[in-house]
Amino acid sequence: MKTCCEKQKRNPIKVEREIGKMLGHNTRPEKLFKVDVTKTEEDAARIEWSKVEATRDWATLSAGCYLLRTNVADWSDEELCKAYIQLTEAEAAFRIHKSDLSIRPIWHTKEERVLAHIFVCFLAYVLWKTLGQLCDKAGLGSEPRRVLAELSEIRSMDVVLPTRSGVEIRSRCISKPTDHQQILLEKLRLKLPSKIIQKKM
Repeated sequence: MKTCCEKQKRNPIKVEREIGKMLGHNTRPEKLFKVDVTKTEEDAARIEWSKVEATRDWATLSAGCYLLRTNVADWSDEELCKAYIQLTEAEAAFRIHKSDLSIRPIWHTKEERVLAHIFVCFLAYVLWKTLGQLCDKAGLGSEPRRVLAELSEIRSMDVVLPTRSGVEIRSRCISKPTDHQQILLEKLRLKLPSKIIQKKM
């Protein structure tokens, strides 16, 4: 039975390139099949494929498993897993700095400015992890993104009251949290101040 490539007398080289491109976009299934493109007597492309049973058996056994490979031979399984988790946490820290904390690379030329920038980034990440631990203890999960997004709607504002003498009385207050925000604050055991006292330097 002739395939479509044979009936259409497709160029074997072009067909082989198309198959290679398709397999390149699907690297996992690529290992499960062996595909050969040959030329017929009429110079048309003929596709022959077969299943690679050894690879399919391994894929079945390893389905749902996460495999780690290392050249370190004197570590236990627990130590290796812990070290890898620390690596993923470091990568997650960089993602948090760029996305959630919106801290982008800033180019400095002086050493003290570089150190100050690193210190600010470190403090921001410590606060992020602290909020994550508070959320975890409060039963709100270990990811503070949604909690932070909800609480970020709380605003500080300046209330300005004019007087007869012309002097303005200025007081910085905090907006009243919504019922949902208040529930989150109570679960996190956080209390908002009624107003912010500004100290003169």
